[in-house]
Amino acid sequence: MQLDPISGWCAGIQHCPSPNFNERPQAEVSLLVIHNISLPPGQFGGGYVHQLFQNRLEPDAHEYFAGIASLQVAAHFLIERDGAVTQFVSCHGRAWHAGVSSFEGRENCNDFSIGIELEGTDDLPFTERQYAALVRLTRTIRAAYPAITLSRICGHSDIAPGRKTDPGPAFDWQRYRSALEQDEE
Repeated sequence: MQLDPISGWCAGIQHCPSPNFNERPQAEVSLLVIHNISLPPGQFGGGYVHQLFQNRLEPDAHEYFAGIASLQVAAHFLIERDGAVTQFVSCHGRAWHAGVSSFEGRENCNDFSIGIELEGTDDLPFTERQYAALVRLTRTIRAAYPAITLSRICGHSDIAPGRKTDPGPAFDWQRYRSALEQDEE
């Protein structure tokens, strides 16, 4: 996996361009935000996350979708349960993943962050393949954006406390950080 510095797209993964982004303000990319998502809640596969991020989710496909089908959201990346990685927005673009958010007193985290969604829930363990893909992807992103230090990798819950809970207590931060710390040695 390699990030093209010109386009902001990663080679070697699936691309599903989303319309849910805009240009970043003149801001250095310096934050990585980890999320989780499952559609319908607690169910995996089915391609519904892809449809949501591309504004193609059919509101009548599931009763839950009626309330979210009109949302215009997307993360830069999605890592599915089998470890497959899909990119929806160039890393140069401001993906609409964080919503109302703040990190270290700075508002509007979408302006300076990259968002990675893990297919999962707050309370179900993530898979071995997801952790392996997340570590690989994080290394790729950090190589391109060195301002994303280990202390500038957080969960959605950290930048939107009280509003968001993901990636949730089932996400093994120690495991993830330990793998990345090996790069620092």
